[in-house]
Amino acid sequence: MNKRILIGLLLAVAGCLAVLAASTHPSRAQDRPSRVSIQGTVVGIGGRYSGRTRPFRLNIARYTSPEEVQQLNAAMQSGGQEELLRVLSRMNAGMIAVGNGVGVPANAIIRTPAEVGARIVVLYQRNVSFFELRAGARSADYRFGYAEIILDASGRGEGTFIPAAKVRLRDDGRWEVEDFGEFPARLMGMRLRS
Repeated sequence: MNKRILIGLLLAVAGCLAVLAASTHPSRAQDRPSRVSIQGTVVGIGGRYSGRTRPFRLNIARYTSPEEVQQLNAAMQSGGQEELLRVLSRMNAGMIAVGNGVGVPANAIIRTPAEVGARIVVLYQRNVSFFELRAGARSADYRFGYAEIILDASGRGEGTFIPAAKVRLRDDGRWEVEDFGEFPARLMGMRLRS
């Protein structure tokens, strides 16, 4: 009977060590969400939302890899907006919310170092409303949402938010973002929280 208890304890300890080793393995640590969010305020500049403010929240589960950015660029080169939408819809890097709602998936979150701090670009597939589709509105052609946030070394900053956009790839490899409205909204009081 003592042998059974001893063997059971040894198996339990071995199982705990295996779970601990798997959770500290480097590839596993990268798969886990980083639980980082950026919060602030969206301020409308033009159009019907001029002067209105709404809360902004970006929950970052992971950053988009350089290989995935190359896939997005290749999709824009080969098939334009439709191919970009198809490739982007299979990605998920976090959630973006404007207002008090749950938000939508932030398909691509690209972080690049800046002079001081970081530049974060968010590209996502926006929800096109039934009214836009039914009425054949021009805004239905603007299938993407876009945000660009510049953070300083302390994790504070500001940026630009375009809720309805078209994205094209320029000859020099940079993205060109066309806003459906006259002016993009401003992102103010951005704070990085972990």
